[in-house]
Amino acid sequence: MTSYEKALDLWRSKNIASDAELAEALNSHSISFAFHSGKIENDNITYHDTREIFEHDGVTSYTGDLRTLFEIRNAKEAYEMFLNAFRTKRPLDEAFIKELHLHMTHGTYDARRWQLGERPGEYKRHDYVTSQTEVGAAPEDVAEEMEELLEELQDVSSENVLTAAAYFHAKFENIHAFADGNGRTGRLAMNYLLVLHGHPPIIIHEEDRKVYYAALEAWDVRQDLAPLSHFLKSQTEKTWKKQIARTEGARNFLT
Repeated sequence: MTSYEKALDLWRSKNIASDAELAEALNSHSISFAFHSGKIENDNITYHDTREIFEHDGVTSYTGDLRTLFEIRNAKEAYEMFLNAFRTKRPLDEAFIKELHLHMTHGTYDARRWQLGERPGEYKRHDYVTSQTEVGAAPEDVAEEMEELLEELQDVSSENVLTAAAYFHAKFENIHAFADGNGRTGRLAMNYLLVLHGHPPIIIHEEDRKVYYAALEAWDVRQDLAPLSHFLKSQTEKTWKKQIARTEGARNFLT
């Protein structure tokens, strides 16, 4: 059995049906996910501050900028929404995406975006550079492209969910539906799609961001999904490696 198959087997053995069971299964992973996802785009985010906010809803002796604090606090709110949505098995639709983005970016839009009429939880009204050659979908096309993408995810099964998640994430980041916060929103929405279909959520580790960006670029340039699918599989293994080792160690001890 491969490490990826072990991660799937471990997750599915939990038989998670409620938000309380999901929260218990994730345990410290929720903090690690928020830390790594935030740090990919904001190097000022630290694990210590993230843990303090998730566990105590505040930080002590903080000397950083306020936007960083808002981003971490927002990540906690978005995670709570993630759990609540799982409780009712809420569909991954436009309303879900917009509400998730609102939680993730509340209070963090800069003055320039605000003056341009951009608002958290609303699709962008202007073009923004997303890479050296891309600005994402034109603002007037975002709603239609997002509708098409979400409709394509209606027939996802547990057998093809990792490929579907890779496709969703690649397309979502390519569309770049919002003026800011697309990466953080996209990564959490992707994990919601995964857990809805019995797949363990994935931490995209900030130290692997170059490989991650290259995999997204492969879709942007060539519509090649294989690099991102392979990357997500390897990140699944990395995310659950320690828990797999603990489970196997306990099993060996008992036998």
